Amino acid sequence: MALAPGESPGFLLWHATLRWQRGVTAALTPLGLTHVQFVLLACTWWLNGQGEHPNQLAVARQAGTDVKMTSQVVRTLEAKGLLVRETDPADTRAKRLRVTEAGAELAPRAIAAVEAVDAEFFRPVPVGDAVALLAALARPDGE
Repeated sequence: MALAPGESPGFLLWHATLRWQRGVTAALTPLGLTHVQFVLLACTWWLNGQGEHPNQLAVARQAGTDVKMTSQVVRTLEAKGLLVRETDPADTRAKRLRVTEAGAELAPRAIAAVEAVDAEFFRPVPVGDAVALLAALARPDGE
């Protein structure tokens, strides 16, 4: 028997995701970033901060994004002056990503904006419970 929409976890998750995405979009628009641009900039900034010089594939894996789409968005971020692609000395076909000074200034501001959205969105749920549930749901094939 089919569940009513208000009893369907998938339907509720869909609506919750849409509401969360609207909040993130509203927070990022004044900063001149789309959601995916934010994710790729933040991941690159974080990896650089860990002393890593990731290529586009490593950033795509960190972000959980499609490699071809990542390449297109990275080009946009490069055109905005937020990161640069540099030839990897170990593999001239690969491009290492490095956040520019402008990107390093914007990334933490954007992260703070998105974290404020997260805090408000998840306010009704204890943080530990939200993280545990989402971590369980994010694991592919119950890893």
